[in-house]
Amino acid sequence: QVQLVESGGGSVQAGGSLRLSCVASGGTVNIDVIAWFRQAPGLQRELVASISRSGFSNLQDSVKGRFTISRDNAKNTVDLQMNNLQPEDTAVYFCAATEFHLIGYNHWGQGTQVTVSS
Repeated sequence: QVQLVESGGGSVQAGGSLRLSCVASGGTVNIDVIAWFRQAPGLQRELVASISRSGFSNLQDSVKGRFTISRDNAKNTVDLQMNNLQPEDTAVYFCAATEFHLIGYNHWGQGTQVTVSS
């Protein structure tokens, strides 16, 4: 069973940086896409960035130029480098993964809080 564990959340002032890490374990050979979602209070969960096993990545328009997603398949990790953070980036950030033979994000981490103050 795939397990995802996030780390790296915290509190920063606007303009600051944080680096989130997601470590996958158990059945990782079946994992294709690993993504970062976020959910702010009262809002729906949204996709922030994703990266496939082959390295193809996508970023939400609002974070392009500020966030970078990277992946190390040997270590089963995906990092989200977040620069120039803004108060609107405040949310719980979740790591999620898809498997090659399944549809959708079937595996989720517990989430890590990111708070950006102005």
